[in-house]
Amino acid sequence: MRTEPGSLEVGYHVNRKPSPPLVLASGSPRRRDLLGRLGVPFQVAISDVSETADPALTPQEQAVALARRKARAVAHRLDSGLVLGADTIVVLDGDLLGKPRDDSDAARMLRALSGHEHRVITGIALIDASSGEEHSSSVSTLVRFRALSDEEIAAYVTSGEPCDKAGAYAIQGLGADMVAGFAGCFTNVVGLPLCETARVLKETGLSVATPAPVCRLPDGSPCPRLV
Repeated sequence: MRTEPGSLEVGYHVNRKPSPPLVLASGSPRRRDLLGRLGVPFQVAISDVSETADPALTPQEQAVALARRKARAVAHRLDSGLVLGADTIVVLDGDLLGKPRDDSDAARMLRALSGHEHRVITGIALIDASSGEEHSSSVSTLVRFRALSDEEIAAYVTSGEPCDKAGAYAIQGLGADMVAGFAGCFTNVVGLPLCETARVLKETGLSVATPAPVCRLPDGSPCPRLV
């Protein structure tokens, strides 16, 4: 189900009167699916804010600042409830790689990532709309790409998968074939670190229904941050 910017959407796994209500300030289907794994009823609102980062901040600070900006934009429209914002950035040799502008930009990013390690950082921010109280955090995962041929890059770009992904790849999709290895939280690279999100939600008193560990690797083993 699609919504216009600024609207609220009740998800397919949402109770219509959650108590206390949780709102995900993101239109990302990946974050929506990940958050749904925690068993917490939530609604979705699209923040529709600028994702321009402040170069004066560290990558971790930038990710948190963008997550906070998204959460605040939605919280300001509400009288009550908890609003969760998140933002994921890719850092390669100190340079930030956001979402590619077009296919050419996606190919450029993939050539830069080929054969190198990079860091994926997701900032999360949880804001109480009624009190303004904030909880924020960030998680970092190290990812290593194997060497990619020009043909492989061209084929991946043609698939369309890179178009709305930070760093122009999806580790949970076709992009998994380009990843030689990673160290840290897998769901963080997908777009929402469930280990950290569950911790922050619990701090505010929300009950995370899914049995621990809520965050796992693709093979089903617990997230390295939880063991």
